[in-house]
Amino acid sequence: MQSTTVDNKVQPTFSRLNPFQAKVLKNVNLNGAGSKKETRHIELSLQGSGLAYVPGDCLGMIPENDPELVAALLEEMKWDPEVPVAISKQGDTLPLKEALTTHFEITLLTKKIVAQAAELSENAELRKLASEENVNQLKEYIDGRDLLDLLRDFGPWKATAQEIVSLLRKMPPRLYSIASSLAAHPEEVHLTIGAVRYEAHGRERKGVCSILCAERLDVGETLPIFIQPNKHFNLPESQDKDIIMVGPGTGIAPFRSFIQERAASKAAGRSWLFFGDQHSATDFLYEDEFEQYQKDGGLSRVTTAFSRDTAEKVYVQHKMLENSKELFEWLENGAYFYVCGDKQYMAKDVNNALIDIIEKEGGMTREAAEAYLNGLQEQGRYQRDVY
Repeated sequence: MQSTTVDNKVQPTFSRLNPFQAKVLKNVNLNGAGSKKETRHIELSLQGSGLAYVPGDCLGMIPENDPELVAALLEEMKWDPEVPVAISKQGDTLPLKEALTTHFEITLLTKKIVAQAAELSENAELRKLASEENVNQLKEYIDGRDLLDLLRDFGPWKATAQEIVSLLRKMPPRLYSIASSLAAHPEEVHLTIGAVRYEAHGRERKGVCSILCAERLDVGETLPIFIQPNKHFNLPESQDKDIIMVGPGTGIAPFRSFIQERAASKAAGRSWLFFGDQHSATDFLYEDEFEQYQKDGGLSRVTTAFSRDTAEKVYVQHKMLENSKELFEWLENGAYFYVCGDKQYMAKDVNNALIDIIEKEGGMTREAAEAYLNGLQEQGRYQRDVY
């Protein structure tokens, strides 16, 4: 492990393999009473870590599994929670309950896990599901199901706890866009995390990391973290450049970081934020902060879209189209355009709206508008952080 020397003391370098235990300074729900959403604002201390980041970077977090889910697994299989199980090829062991809580991914299934599990069961249905010709049914089965579903659906099992956990992957870290700037909050890192809860296959499901943060993380406790640089999502080098930021929902996170950084450095470039969510009254994340930045001149403009406040749903891309003339003028003037958030729908819709705007306001063909956008991308002036 590399080390750095600080005041003649050797300090370890914290990383994905050696995470820093960051103390929780604050954990609050940003949504108002009556909202259908729960978005946590979490502040962590980096004091003593030597860790640094720039706006656009991500924070890696190594979560623990839901104790209720672990208890349900132990109960289903009638396993002894204290039995030691190997967690590595080197033969390191942990008591089963601890291994299921801290070490293994238990909320996602893969085709490989199901195929290997079939060898540990005499269940004909499972063997059929795992066979080559049923690849589509298998894909459908694993979608939205977890280890508990597999064990419940296809018993009885003749496998030991060790054999079952040997099928599992190590818990992967979860990455979140950093929502703060070190210039504004020295020795701190902030996160904006939406709590994931949904019903599937007759059971309530919970996001591993987001629900740990929402339900089981108190001020004063610690979280294992590391910094994950993001080379493809950064502020312009020149502070004179204008920036346009599109970040609905928790996509706001890196833009809070951008705005804080630019306000702290008194950047000359203008900044325009497009933010969207369900209801203005309950879901306008960081509203007071952004109002203050507008008053202080750190944020030039905020354009909002609250989809459930109107008869017809209005999203950020609609607001972009409403402001197409000015938006194109900003781009022609050298502005950088950023998008953060949902890859499946929002980012595609924003991309299409951008092409529409360039086509219309630039008096171009569709092809020319697409080429213009590709040009922005090549210059690093169209950046996306989508997931």
